[in-house]
Amino acid sequence: MTPEELSDIIATVIATAAQEGTLRIPVEDLPTTVKVERPRSREHGDWATNVAMQLAKKAGLAPRQLAEILADELAEQPAIDQVEVAGPGFINLRLSAGSAGELARAIVTAGEEYGTNQAEAGKTINLEYVSANPTGPIHLGGARWAAVGDSLARLLRASGASVVREYYFNDHGSQIDRFSKSLLARARGQEAPEDGYGGQYIADIAARVQAEALAAGEPDPATLPDDQALEAFRSRGVDLMFSEIKRELHEFRSDFDVYFHEDSLHESGAVEAAIARLRERGVIFEAEGATWLRSTDFGDDKDRVLIKSNGEAAYFSGDVAYYLDKRSRGADVSVLLLGADHHGYIGRMMAMCAAYGDVPGENLQILIGQMVNLVKDGEPVRMSKRAGTVVTLTDLVEAVGVDAARYSLVRASMDSNLDIDLDLLTKRSNDNPVYYVQYAYARTRSVVRNADEHGVRDQLDYDASALDHPADKELLGVLAQFPTVVGMAAAEREPHRVARYLENLASTYHAWYGQCRVTPRAGEEVDAGHVARRQLNEAVSVVLRNGLGLLGVAAPERM
Repeated sequence: MTPEELSDIIATVIATAAQEGTLRIPVEDLPTTVKVERPRSREHGDWATNVAMQLAKKAGLAPRQLAEILADELAEQPAIDQVEVAGPGFINLRLSAGSAGELARAIVTAGEEYGTNQAEAGKTINLEYVSANPTGPIHLGGARWAAVGDSLARLLRASGASVVREYYFNDHGSQIDRFSKSLLARARGQEAPEDGYGGQYIADIAARVQAEALAAGEPDPATLPDDQALEAFRSRGVDLMFSEIKRELHEFRSDFDVYFHEDSLHESGAVEAAIARLRERGVIFEAEGATWLRSTDFGDDKDRVLIKSNGEAAYFSGDVAYYLDKRSRGADVSVLLLGADHHGYIGRMMAMCAAYGDVPGENLQILIGQMVNLVKDGEPVRMSKRAGTVVTLTDLVEAVGVDAARYSLVRASMDSNLDIDLDLLTKRSNDNPVYYVQYAYARTRSVVRNADEHGVRDQLDYDASALDHPADKELLGVLAQFPTVVGMAAAEREPHRVARYLENLASTYHAWYGQCRVTPRAGEEVDAGHVARRQLNEAVSVVLRNGLGLLGVAAPERM
């Protein structure tokens, strides 16, 4: 039995009691769904609900009195084995073995759909993440956002939302000038500018720019006058860096629906249009020769310049235009994943959202993530062979592989600093969390192969009451939590909840494997318990595969 089915049973019992006059609850106050949760201790039952405490005032009864009335009614339900009232009015429920075991059938039947929900249905969510400057490879902070952002996109889609995964290329401003000058300097055999970029990748791209020009019958751009040379290295070099970034992300299983170029906002007139919209709303003013957003009216610590006194657009003007562009493309919600160095950025962005008449925290949501460090042999890894100054996404993937890299980056809360132990992630042991979960999935597939060899048939019409061992019930209880975990992970924007759940499921499954048999011992006949446990094993397989899929991690058949 799924939590949703139990919720329906309790809601029906309450409605029936109200209709028959056992309870005096107004029709408009009758719940259509009832929240059920796993008790902290399994000694208290399979499920618990506080619905009596929520409805007591409307029913004109003390919470415990109402709970006792509902307990008597629920005890008559065939699916429920025991009911007890605890504390001020909690109702603890134990399901019959048959009704509890039905969950395995429901999971196997649902397959890929098990765990999905419609909580975000009807919403278009623009999810922007990574958005690193196009002047070098993706560093570890960007790698974390690639893993977290892509996993969050999968979770939101599993919750019914239409999701646009977006990468914002900062290709307008001084960092592109420094990048172009660094390429030119390297091509001419000179030192990079003091504020420029180093690393082998600069030499590689500079050489590719020169090779492309020569292949096109053009002169070596390094030999051109400075202005022409810079433009040549800018136009080709930035495109090559873009391509390199996209390749890195694609190989990391983090693709995007939209690659948005900052430069387009300034070239298309989007900045002027955004300011005009805000002017219509009466939140723009002119002072000291500049154009300002009156952001203090919306909680910011100071008003913000949009157009400087020299007529140049301030950096914030691009943010203002970009948000409006997203909304005009149909985004009901704009979610930004930003690094810790952007924490001071939140106030002005939320003020801008409110200035447009939107709701901060609802139409605009900003998630802040902390730093990532690599550790090997107990020491921090500081340098990249390729980038020279920072460790990159490619460095991490080359060290541990895509699965371990993604999983390790997403399994911790985004607002905590993260140390990744390279030695641990290369071990094939239970200490390695991604190996532990993947091995659990591979074990489910091995069990199926063994079951086939021993004649334990794959049949959905199994006897659910045969799942009567305490370990069966423990495993079913964990499986039942998956839809709730997915829904909470999406709602709270916390993909790490799924990883932690999968580790708990793997642990529970490994314990079950040691106590319950799917295949008969030598000389034994196949019985109803073997057949039922094959289906329970298959249900675990479905949930592990679905959960790993939400994190963009492979589910290997063999390990």
